[in-house]
Amino acid sequence: MAKRRRYRKRPDQLVVAIRLDLETPGFSYRKWGAEQRCKPGDWLVDNGGDIYTVDREVFARTYRQVEIGHYVKTTPVWAEVASVAGAVKTMEGESHYQAGDYLVYNNEDGTDGYCISAAKFEAMYELDQ
Repeated sequence: MAKRRRYRKRPDQLVVAIRLDLETPGFSYRKWGAEQRCKPGDWLVDNGGDIYTVDREVFARTYRQVEIGHYVKTTPVWAEVASVAGAVKTMEGESHYQAGDYLVYNNEDGTDGYCISAAKFEAMYELDQ
Protein backbone atom coordinates (compact mmCIF):
# COMPACT_ATOMS: atom_id res chain seq x y z
CA MET A 1 0.00 0.00 0.00
CA ALA A 2 1.06 3.54 -0.67
CA LYS A 3 1.33 6.00 2.18
CA ARG A 4 -2.02 7.22 3.55
CA ARG A 5 -2.53 10.95 2.95
CA ARG A 6 -5.07 13.53 4.08
CA TYR A 7 -7.64 14.81 1.54
CA ARG A 8 -10.67 17.12 1.53
CA LYS A 9 -13.73 16.83 -0.65
CA ARG A 10 -13.81 19.59 -3.24
CA PRO A 11 -16.32 22.26 -2.09
CA ASP A 12 -18.35 21.97 -5.31
CA GLN A 13 -18.96 18.25 -4.73
CA LEU A 14 -22.43 18.36 -3.18
CA VAL A 15 -24.57 15.31 -2.51
CA VAL A 16 -28.33 15.02 -2.35
CA ALA A 17 -29.40 13.20 0.80
CA ILE A 18 -32.48 12.31 2.81
CA ARG A 19 -32.61 10.77 6.26
CA LEU A 20 -34.50 7.48 6.52
CA ASP A 21 -36.63 8.84 9.36
CA LEU A 22 -39.39 6.23 9.10
CA GLU A 23 -40.71 3.44 11.28
CA THR A 24 -38.82 0.66 9.54
CA PRO A 25 -36.38 -2.07 10.49
CA GLY A 26 -34.13 -0.76 7.68
CA PHE A 27 -33.29 -2.65 4.52
CA SER A 28 -30.53 -4.55 2.72
CA TYR A 29 -29.21 -3.99 -0.79
CA ARG A 30 -26.35 -5.23 -2.98
CA LYS A 31 -23.59 -2.81 -3.90
CA TRP A 32 -19.80 -2.87 -4.12
CA GLY A 33 -19.81 -6.66 -4.50
CA ALA A 34 -21.56 -7.44 -1.20
CA GLU A 35 -24.73 -6.97 0.82
CA GLN A 36 -25.11 -3.57 2.50
CA ARG A 37 -27.45 -2.74 5.37
CA CYS A 38 -29.31 0.49 6.12
CA LYS A 39 -30.68 1.17 9.60
CA PRO A 40 -33.48 3.52 10.68
CA GLY A 41 -32.12 7.06 10.80
CA ASP A 42 -29.36 6.41 8.25
CA TRP A 43 -29.08 8.62 5.17
CA LEU A 44 -29.85 7.74 1.56
CA VAL A 45 -27.28 9.61 -0.55
CA ASP A 46 -27.10 10.44 -4.25
CA ASN A 47 -23.47 11.31 -4.97
CA GLY A 48 -23.50 12.31 -8.64
CA GLY A 49 -25.67 9.32 -9.57
CA ASP A 50 -23.94 6.88 -7.24
CA ILE A 51 -26.66 5.91 -4.72
CA TYR A 52 -25.81 4.44 -1.31
CA THR A 53 -26.53 4.80 2.39
CA VAL A 54 -24.46 6.42 5.14
CA ASP A 55 -24.66 5.66 8.85
CA ARG A 56 -26.60 8.40 10.68
CA GLU A 57 -23.80 9.23 13.15
CA VAL A 58 -21.14 9.31 10.43
CA PHE A 59 -23.32 11.56 8.27
CA ALA A 60 -24.01 13.96 11.16
CA ARG A 61 -20.30 14.19 11.96
CA THR A 62 -18.95 14.54 8.42
CA TYR A 63 -21.53 16.49 6.38
CA ARG A 64 -23.23 19.88 6.67
CA GLN A 65 -26.34 21.12 4.94
CA VAL A 66 -25.85 23.87 2.34
CA GLU A 67 -29.51 24.03 1.28
CA ILE A 68 -32.55 21.82 1.67
CA GLY A 69 -31.58 18.31 0.57
CA HIS A 70 -28.01 19.29 -0.45
CA TYR A 71 -24.98 18.55 1.68
CA VAL A 72 -21.22 18.86 1.47
CA LYS A 73 -18.66 16.71 3.23
CA THR A 74 -16.66 19.03 5.48
CA THR A 75 -14.30 16.74 7.36
CA PRO A 76 -11.02 15.44 5.94
CA VAL A 77 -10.46 11.84 4.92
CA TRP A 78 -7.30 9.78 4.83
CA ALA A 79 -6.71 7.74 1.68
CA GLU A 80 -4.22 5.45 0.03
CA VAL A 81 -4.05 3.66 -3.31
CA ALA A 82 -4.62 -0.10 -3.10
CA SER A 83 -1.75 -2.12 -4.54
CA VAL A 84 -3.82 -5.32 -4.82
CA ALA A 85 -7.52 -6.18 -5.05
CA GLY A 86 -9.38 -6.90 -1.83
CA ALA A 87 -12.28 -5.94 0.40
CA VAL A 88 -12.79 -3.46 3.22
CA LYS A 89 -15.36 -3.77 6.02
CA THR A 90 -17.65 -0.74 6.10
CA MET A 91 -20.33 0.54 8.48
CA GLU A 92 -22.94 -0.81 6.04
CA GLY A 93 -21.29 -4.12 5.10
CA GLU A 94 -18.30 -4.84 2.88
CA SER A 95 -16.91 -3.20 -0.27
CA HIS A 96 -14.67 -4.83 -2.84
CA TYR A 97 -11.94 -2.90 -4.63
CA GLN A 98 -9.37 -3.40 -7.37
CA ALA A 99 -5.68 -2.51 -7.43
CA GLY A 100 -5.44 1.21 -8.13
CA ASP A 101 -8.68 2.10 -6.31
CA TYR A 102 -8.49 4.34 -3.26
CA LEU A 103 -9.04 3.04 0.26
CA VAL A 104 -10.59 5.95 2.13
CA TYR A 105 -11.05 6.39 5.88
CA ASN A 106 -13.12 8.96 7.75
CA ASN A 107 -10.78 8.58 10.72
CA GLU A 108 -7.03 9.10 10.75
CA ASP A 109 -6.53 5.77 12.56
CA GLY A 110 -7.82 3.89 9.50
CA THR A 111 -11.31 3.16 10.83
CA ASP A 112 -14.65 3.81 9.16
CA GLY A 113 -13.32 2.90 5.74
CA TYR A 114 -14.69 2.51 2.24
CA CYS A 115 -13.28 2.35 -1.29
CA ILE A 116 -13.62 4.47 -4.42
CA SER A 117 -12.30 4.06 -7.95
CA ALA A 118 -9.29 6.26 -8.72
CA ALA A 119 -11.17 8.31 -11.33
CA LYS A 120 -14.05 9.12 -8.97
CA PHE A 121 -11.80 9.83 -5.99
CA GLU A 122 -9.53 12.18 -7.95
CA ALA A 123 -12.57 14.07 -9.33
CA MET A 124 -14.13 14.50 -5.87
CA TYR A 125 -11.15 15.03 -3.54
CA GLU A 126 -8.03 17.17 -3.37
CA LEU A 127 -4.93 16.80 -1.24
CA ASP A 128 -5.33 18.71 2.05
CA GLN A 129 -2.03 20.53 2.55
